[in-house]
Amino acid sequence: MRARVLAGLSLAALLTAMIATPAPLGGAGPAWAHPAPESFADLAQSLLPAVVNISSTQAARAEADAPEMPNFPPGSPFEQFFKDFMKNHHGKGGGENNNDNGENDDDEDQQAPEATPHPHHMQSLGSGFIIDPAGIVVTNNHVIDGADEITVTLQDNTTLKATLIGHDDRWDLAVLKVNPDKPLPAVHFGDSDAARVGDWVLAIGNPFGLGGTVTAGIVSARGRDIQQGPYDDFIQTDAAINKGNSGGPLFDMKGDVIGINTAILSPSGGSIGLGFSIPSGEAKVVIDQLRRYGRARRGWLGVKIQQVTPDIAESLGLKGADGALVAEVNNNGPADRAHVQNGDVILTFNGQPLHEMRTLPRVVAETPIDAHVPLDVWRKGKRLTLDVVVAEMPEDAKPAPAPAAPKQAGGTVVFTGQGLKIAPITADLRQKYKLDDKLKGAVITDVTDAGIAANRGLKPGDVIIEVQQQSVASPAEVQKQLADAREQGLKAVLILVQRGDTTRWVPWPVKK
Repeated sequence: MRARVLAGLSLAALLTAMIATPAPLGGAGPAWAHPAPESFADLAQSLLPAVVNISSTQAARAEADAPEMPNFPPGSPFEQFFKDFMKNHHGKGGGENNNDNGENDDDEDQQAPEATPHPHHMQSLGSGFIIDPAGIVVTNNHVIDGADEITVTLQDNTTLKATLIGHDDRWDLAVLKVNPDKPLPAVHFGDSDAARVGDWVLAIGNPFGLGGTVTAGIVSARGRDIQQGPYDDFIQTDAAINKGNSGGPLFDMKGDVIGINTAILSPSGGSIGLGFSIPSGEAKVVIDQLRRYGRARRGWLGVKIQQVTPDIAESLGLKGADGALVAEVNNNGPADRAHVQNGDVILTFNGQPLHEMRTLPRVVAETPIDAHVPLDVWRKGKRLTLDVVVAEMPEDAKPAPAPAAPKQAGGTVVFTGQGLKIAPITADLRQKYKLDDKLKGAVITDVTDAGIAANRGLKPGDVIIEVQQQSVASPAEVQKQLADAREQGLKAVLILVQRGDTTRWVPWPVKK
């Protein structure tokens, strides 16, 4: 009967009935949504004064002076508006244009070209927010990257010249300083970890240079990796974010900053409800470092890692495809000094489980320099705990060299059932595949299309340097390791393959 009654109600009455009807005891019933705020006006009014517009100028040649035109849909009424706006503000023809005919305007430009290019300035527009009344402003690094001059415009149109305190391109964050006549309104960082999918959020910024603009939406997803960098962990929101919103804040309903709006996913260049923000929990650490040191001091472990796939997990005796598989260890790096080995699977870092490989670079980067951290690794069927001292990531961190192997010879081996041929490294093959003089192993000389080797991404010129964490220097040693694996009843092993300057682990089935 209840369903029939609700079906006959108006939308407002339906919502009221849903909210007023308690869920059955024990939590077995449905969870009704909280009602939408009646208005965001009071919250927006209190937050707008702390959000700023940022313009940066950079010396440019005349032919490259115009900022990028927003990608409006064909025939959009805004297209001509922005053409005229950029013409009047960026020097083509100069001054006010009273002609409403766009085609004639284009003809005039062609009839009166500038004789010679001359240096002037290219302008970039973005957003930011004040975190300290003394004049500390946060924005994205890409908003001010390469700028010769940075100007911050407050909500009351006061303009202040800004100096760059520090920036970091990997996190895409920058901290600016302005010198106001009086304390400025500031906002505070909130707890981004507490933000749940479905929570209401406000985005405030400077889209397309129009000035302070408020949009509302919800947290659409957490932990998004959009392939922008090694530390991707974005909050996704459907609050409208457009070009010019970069560097602006994403607020929760308490008025705290839980994200810094950084990127959008859009085929048109305008908002389609896919915006991405750096979580405040991560941004706070970097911003504090930029204020103190002028740069981000990232923690460093000194390993190259790859994803643990189900095949790899099975070959190592792991129950699940969790953790980060170590593919290289940097000589004399923190991991090397802690006795981490090539082929170890890092399961936890400082007690935090690593369900995905990409979690490790981020949590290591956020760890204080010189901190002692327990590292749980899986090695040859056993779980070990190592103590690692996190170091600061050097600017010129280089991968560790390939492990040395004993000098032995062996003949060519053809794995007909797996589509692979391997051979000892001769002088001719070393020259043909441009292999390093010190590299030892078994070189792949042929891969059959659609075979197992091809499906695993192997190519001629790749060099097998380890099998199941044992160094190999010839095809015969590869065969011996595979035979040992068969005797142990293993269904698959891991082979370490070097291609150029990189190495990776490849799961390899053991044929009986």
